[in-house]
Amino acid sequence: MYVVACYLSYLALSICLTIWVARTLHRSGRIFLLDALHGNEPLADSVNQLLVVGFYLINIGYIALALKTQDPLSNIRQVIELESTKIGVVLLILGAMHFFNMYVLSRMRHRALLPDTRTTQTASS
Repeated sequence: MYVVACYLSYLALSICLTIWVARTLHRSGRIFLLDALHGNEPLADSVNQLLVVGFYLINIGYIALALKTQDPLSNIRQVIELESTKIGVVLLILGAMHFFNMYVLSRMRHRALLPDTRTTQTASS
């Protein structure tokens, strides 16, 4: 009985956290993407949507893979400890993905802000 309750609460909490983080990143990331992509709204919205889809696929996939346990759960304490470990790993993955995405997007933005050396070289020739 404890295992089923643990699975259900783990799924509910993990999926709710994933949805909340994805919506927050989608909403806040649009402005950052617009800046990085020189105001190209269709491209920024498309990239933003693709990032969210990838985010969901990776996180829901991990959540599903991490669902099973071999641990015998005979009391509430063991359920809480197992679930907190599993949710903690999900949160760490969400955080790592967020920082990786921010790194990639900041690199894109940095490149977009650099002067175009091809144009400068052609003009000086």
